[in-house]
Amino acid sequence: MISTQVLTNCIEELRSITRVNLAVFDLNGAEVVSTFECSELSDGMIRSFAESPADSQVIGADHLLKIVDEGEFVYILVARGASDDAYMVGRIAVCQIQQLLTAYKERFDRNNFFQNLLMDNLLLVDVYNRAKKLHIEVAVPRVVYIIETQSEKDSAATELLKSMFSSQTGDFITAVDENNVILIKTLEPNDGDAQLEQTAQTIVDMMSTEAMLNVRVAYGTVVQELKDVSKSYKEAMMALDVGKIFYVEKKVNAYGSLGIGRLIYQLPVNLCRIFISEIFGDNDPGEFDEEIVSTVNKFFENNLNVSETSRQLFVHRNTLVYRIEKLEKSTGLDVRTFDDALTFKIAMMVYNYMKYLDQ
Repeated sequence: MISTQVLTNCIEELRSITRVNLAVFDLNGAEVVSTFECSELSDGMIRSFAESPADSQVIGADHLLKIVDEGEFVYILVARGASDDAYMVGRIAVCQIQQLLTAYKERFDRNNFFQNLLMDNLLLVDVYNRAKKLHIEVAVPRVVYIIETQSEKDSAATELLKSMFSSQTGDFITAVDENNVILIKTLEPNDGDAQLEQTAQTIVDMMSTEAMLNVRVAYGTVVQELKDVSKSYKEAMMALDVGKIFYVEKKVNAYGSLGIGRLIYQLPVNLCRIFISEIFGDNDPGEFDEEIVSTVNKFFENNLNVSETSRQLFVHRNTLVYRIEKLEKSTGLDVRTFDDALTFKIAMMVYNYMKYLDQ
């Protein structure tokens, strides 16, 4: 049902144009909104008209008209004025309010439809039938973005997204929990990975500058059919989780670029524990010297190049080698060799994954 404020704006705009006073009552005779004092109309008069089969009725200077929504009687409109103009204005007001009811119901139904679509709560036949009823195109490319606000300002994030993306272009914004806002974006046929990444980065930047929100954005792969939107949503959810575990420094994560992190995320927990035990033994990777770990990570970023790593860390080459050898003594892994570097990198990623699960 539409809000009282929307009804108030509707009849006040009509009154300012036509100079005809209007009021809306519910079926129990209670005033909902009004532009004039209508104490002359008793609850009994309104209820009597509500129970009559007539669509309109005149009581003194008041024209009473029924407002229906898909055949269901929902409101009574009163237009005050002795002339036929008041009756015509009343008819216009009834038409306007009925259109608002339809629009708001469709808006609610769309939100409900997309929420159930994302959660895989619809049969395939229901997807197509409801999409046709709600005037939603079926065969257009779409991708799902998840915006994690990490705060209680979901409403601010939602309003900003609605100002950035319009339903007129086929985009839709909803939520299935209190932590994330979801954007179902309709794409052009030629939109590629660069456009998807740019959209995600734009969301991050706008949230930061306009709403002062620190957000993470993840998105799935492009789907060509409406029925596959849930697939893109699940991929985006995985990208969000994997990003928080393995790529903490990144604000944008795409399902298609998760790399080995996606593989580790899907490994059985017991297998991960066995692997950690085999690589590190009784050593706890969480107790490794932070300076050594950060040095090794920078070493990996520079493709195992000792000279470039020492230059970027502003340390002597021998200092860098000393830190690497210190790690080798505790783990038995010489990260200057490709095989050991790969083993250590994967082992640390698995450890971070296990730590995330424990938390």
